Amino acid sequence: MKSKFQFWTFQILMIVLIIFICTKMSFLFTPIVVFISTIFLPIIVAGFLYFLFSPVVGFLQKIKIPKVLAILLLYIVFIGIITLIVNLVGPLLVSQITELINSIPKNIDKIQSYMNHLSHTKWFKWTINQDYVPLDKAKDWAMNASPGSSNTVTNSLQNIFGMVTNVALTIVTVPFILFYMLKDGNRLPKATMRFFPASYREEGLTIMEEMNKTLAVYIQGQMLVALFVAVVTSIGYFIIGLKYALLLGVLVGITNIIPYLGPFIGVTPAVIIGLLDSPFKAVLVIVVVVIVQQLDGHLISPLVIGKRLDTHPLTIIVLLLVAGKLAGPIGMILAIPTYAVAKTVILHLARLIKLQRRYKKLNHEPIE
Repeated sequence: MKSKFQFWTFQILMIVLIIFICTKMSFLFTPIVVFISTIFLPIIVAGFLYFLFSPVVGFLQKIKIPKVLAILLLYIVFIGIITLIVNLVGPLLVSQITELINSIPKNIDKIQSYMNHLSHTKWFKWTINQDYVPLDKAKDWAMNASPGSSNTVTNSLQNIFGMVTNVALTIVTVPFILFYMLKDGNRLPKATMRFFPASYREEGLTIMEEMNKTLAVYIQGQMLVALFVAVVTSIGYFIIGLKYALLLGVLVGITNIIPYLGPFIGVTPAVIIGLLDSPFKAVLVIVVVVIVQQLDGHLISPLVIGKRLDTHPLTIIVLLLVAGKLAGPIGMILAIPTYAVAKTVILHLARLIKLQRRYKKLNHEPIE
């Protein structure tokens, strides 16, 4: 026991020392971080599309179409579908976005009028007297965060420029990355296993197959569910007469990719828009979203995704909170599939270790 304790203590101290030294050598790791951050988004998008399109390419190969030709046909069909959707839905979506932007001053006036009315209520005066947030600090925060401040304008311009650059880089590079993923992706597992001992290769291939199945089921299922939620929610918003129904419905569908928390994030703008019309309209928005989420939770998601991930809801919520704090919305989207992959790898490695120990016991070999 004493020797094991000393061994692990030494290992932990060495790891901490290595991490400390690495923090003092940022000039070596900064180029690596920049490189990874540059290619991260294109690879993530290409990987996402790979799991969507790979079954289609496999089907085309089964009907005797060469792989390269199948990928090119898939590209042509996909571009055609996107063009059709943009022509059908794009004008309405653009008009609603333009109308929403033009109505911002009017909506701000409504919110200010509502806040002025609220400031004269007894409840508001009682809250202010509790001094939960000092008024001086609130004023300073408002001044610093105001759109007119130089820091805010500079940061906003930098963020917009960076976002446009990343989007342009992603659009240009993703088709090429995706092409080679679809063309040579089936060779990756066997090529990766060459770096592992022969005794681990079979189990390694099993792990990679399980990882591919888990990610494929999750990504394909989430896309179908998000499409269902976006379409049905938009129809519901149209029925109740909510402004910008298509735009707000698409927003709910996109945020629905984030489990549990996504619907609350997506419905917030719709509730605000409805509240600016009337309190009853905001209630109708909540009713529509609740009905859609009930259909999704009890009918669509169990049929499409099932319980493939086998993860407790509390675990998912904790993962989303931590990932959102560390990496924002992208972290919340990637948290669950990353956890599912890590869980698959750990379970298979644990099974492999148990099998090896059992084999050594049966053959009376020393266990490391």
